[in-house]
Amino acid sequence: MRNLMDSLYKGYPVGYIITWQNSSVRLKDGSLAVGKKVLIDGQQRLTALRAAISGLPVMTKRYDQKRIIISFNPRTEEFATQTPVIRKDKEWIADIAEAMSIDFDSFSFIEAYCAKNDEPNKSLINKRLTNLIQIKNKQIGEIQLSQTLDIDVVNEIFVRINASGVALSNADFVMSKIAVYEREVGDEFGMRLRKFIDYFCNLAVAPSHFTDVQHNDKDFAQSPYFKQIAWLKDDTDNLYDPTYNDILRVVSLTHFERGRLGDLVALLSGRDFEKRDNFKEIADRSFDALAAGVTAYTNQYRFKSFVQDILRGAAFDEPSMFVARNAINYAYAIYLRLCSVGEDPAATISLTRRLFVISLLTGRHSGSFETRFEADIKLIQARGDMASFVATLERDTFTDTYWNLTLPDAFDRAKLSNAYWHIFVAAQKKLKKQSFLTDIAVSDLAVGDIHHIFPKAYLIKHGFNETEYNKIANFVYLHTAVNIRVGDREPADYIGQVEDGGAFGSHWTDIASTRRNFEDNAIPIMLESATYHDYTDFLKQRQVLMAQMVRAYYSLL
Repeated sequence: MRNLMDSLYKGYPVGYIITWQNSSVRLKDGSLAVGKKVLIDGQQRLTALRAAISGLPVMTKRYDQKRIIISFNPRTEEFATQTPVIRKDKEWIADIAEAMSIDFDSFSFIEAYCAKNDEPNKSLINKRLTNLIQIKNKQIGEIQLSQTLDIDVVNEIFVRINASGVALSNADFVMSKIAVYEREVGDEFGMRLRKFIDYFCNLAVAPSHFTDVQHNDKDFAQSPYFKQIAWLKDDTDNLYDPTYNDILRVVSLTHFERGRLGDLVALLSGRDFEKRDNFKEIADRSFDALAAGVTAYTNQYRFKSFVQDILRGAAFDEPSMFVARNAINYAYAIYLRLCSVGEDPAATISLTRRLFVISLLTGRHSGSFETRFEADIKLIQARGDMASFVATLERDTFTDTYWNLTLPDAFDRAKLSNAYWHIFVAAQKKLKKQSFLTDIAVSDLAVGDIHHIFPKAYLIKHGFNETEYNKIANFVYLHTAVNIRVGDREPADYIGQVEDGGAFGSHWTDIASTRRNFEDNAIPIMLESATYHDYTDFLKQRQVLMAQMVRAYYSLL
């Protein structure tokens, strides 16, 4: 805000705002307008102008109304965010909004200012004060997109121009569309629905904000939407905290059978895809469906059951394991659909878990996933039998070739920020496996207790690069204290110490116990005598064993 005021004062360009002339609607006074303008680009600048020049409050992250005040020093021509020190400093105009007021008396102000500051040059102060006041008359360019533009074109423009800075998405466009919707003249149907979504996402992360919303937004606090999400005030589970992008994607699948958020925008605009025109009745039906979908999404029993029975039930018990949000969204959409048709609860849990893991194992959640998932929904509807749909996926996907070749090859990747590593960890947790070199369960170790089997420094010393020593198959859950004792020794050395009775924090001292620990970590026996010469062969053997463990894990879902 300070920088924007400074740029306007100095005559620097501040860019254009971009608006879209939407279809004609009635204004709140009942009169017809040519059309509402949807702001495509320029929200931060307009908010800054409203706050600094008009003195209007902005809403904080805690949903409180707060003034952000910009001050100006006529002597130095400096702008600053107001502080207690500036407010008391007689050199500063503490709040430039006061100088912008129509009843501001500049002559009296200059006389008083120069007297307080022993400033003899009234002409200079007058000139700078005039330049300050002229900010409110500065021209800011507007590019208005044509009303005839297709919604997809406008959506693409929106995404492209917001690709830098604060990244915005199709979901942002949907949320803006929701906020301006009115079922009847002057109502706040759309704004309340937007708050419903936004507050749910915020309270899921910070339940302590419940009282802030209750205190600062009394109108919403009286609505059924607020009662629907009141359970979040006591929710302390932070495993899965959805964003509004997650909510909109799930609702788009469950209540519109569409995967692309661009299609959701079109439907909320009243789009008839066959007639290629917009109709109010279609928009009304779409908003009814959206409200019903968000209500289903935020249902306490359904949401908590999904987190507990599906995500934790599949041993995905750390937020860091969720590197594929679309797979989670798809799973929740399937889960809600199964619940809505009265599928047996045990079958619902098993089928959803398996679909979730299938998505992760096959990468169905990546690329053009919207088209794929949309086709899935239609196929499931046509068959009317989720069990046969899942069985067909398993039969077509999980062949012997997949388990013996395709999945082992998937573990031949560098770094751990991918679904395959997290599925292997989930397999270890679900199968109740021990961490490497100790009898501590993998599920009991922290996320930071992940280390190299062939130590990084050891491999670097022998000529291996980052891509090579950071292969998935070279990582294991290993207590950090034990890893420090391992140091940069070759495996034949530190494994030999374990088998000689010097186990690192374990209770075993025999080879048989060590090999059982190897099995728990999908480690080939060859590690007992391995040196850097054996590293490549070790990776290949372990990739096969990791795939076998994942196969055993999948059978439990």
